Amino acid sequence: MSDEDEPRPARTVLEQLIRERQETYDEFAVFVTNFAKDCGEPGTLSARHAKRLASGHGDGGKSLGRPQPATARLLERVFGIGIAELLAPPRNSQKRADDDRELRALLRASARVDGAVLDLLREQLTVTRRLDRQLGAILAHDEVVAKIDQVGKLLGHSVMPNTREALAALLSELRTLAGWQALDLGNVSQAWQHYEHGAAAAKDPADHSFEAHTRAGQAFVLLDIGDSAAAVGLMETVRRDADQNTNRLLRSWLAAAHGEVLAADGQRSASLRAFDHAASLLADDGQQTAGPYLALDTVHLARWRGHALARVGEPEAVDVLTHALDQLDPTFVRAETALRVDLATAFIAMREQEQALVHVRRAQTLAAEIGSVRQHRRLERLKARIESR
Repeated sequence: MSDEDEPRPARTVLEQLIRERQETYDEFAVFVTNFAKDCGEPGTLSARHAKRLASGHGDGGKSLGRPQPATARLLERVFGIGIAELLAPPRNSQKRADDDRELRALLRASARVDGAVLDLLREQLTVTRRLDRQLGAILAHDEVVAKIDQVGKLLGHSVMPNTREALAALLSELRTLAGWQALDLGNVSQAWQHYEHGAAAAKDPADHSFEAHTRAGQAFVLLDIGDSAAAVGLMETVRRDADQNTNRLLRSWLAAAHGEVLAADGQRSASLRAFDHAASLLADDGQQTAGPYLALDTVHLARWRGHALARVGEPEAVDVLTHALDQLDPTFVRAETALRVDLATAFIAMREQEQALVHVRRAQTLAAEIGSVRQHRRLERLKARIESR
């Protein structure tokens, strides 16, 4: 086998460059000798010495010292590269070695994921949710994105089916939370991508509720870009697919989400029917034991229904939303912000401008504190309506 046909990766940049010239070491030595004569260089290089330099080690695997200054200068002139770089491993080879080491490390780390680690990751998500709902996405979003990267790496290198399923469910929840945060921060394209990746991750768990929850999130992206008809179509599909294989709590949540997009599409009667169905499912449901996290109880359902009523201009919205505001957990700051925007909307529809302004001012303060671009935009539209009257 000739030198240039050696199958192994090049060990040095010099070896790589000689191979690229498609010369044997004997042919290369002849070229270098003639080059030295033509250029007046005193350095010399035999085929044996060239092979040793290219291999990166001396005879018997001994450490290879730097060549004589004249030889080093000769090689530098031939290739236009410093001798240190010529004798170093090729960058692509080093990158492959680094990649291999990283792969082995990630495989080992993923293999150590057990029940205790999964519980810890879930607890961290619970804490992050609390920070998000109280302090806003402006402070919690980066943490969620970092956790997505961490869990995504573990999932991508896990080989145990049960572990993969648990990590996939967790990644779906993280992506769904990140999608909602991105939407609140005004990044609709980013929100859509988070939901899309979340739905892809949700295909691993046997529990179909994770995918249904994530897909429903995309309906709110569609609402934010003004495509309520597409949002309605999406929610109809999600509810139909989830009807037979998800728990009552999720079906209640999906019915409420459907009610909201129907209201945005101007379908008042269908919206209220969806909320009635959500209430009937919620009334008989116990504590959530499986599936994605859902912040849904009678108070939150009333808040959603009030939002829909305000959308379609129903006077009843004021009473429903006021009661929900009185009962709302004060740690749900983003929810309170949205609720007050809805109340302002309802009061404007009743031509009670002063009452509307009370909620607009409070909502403005809260939206600024949590960095909610979404609610800020809604408030700007409301203020324009007030000023035009």
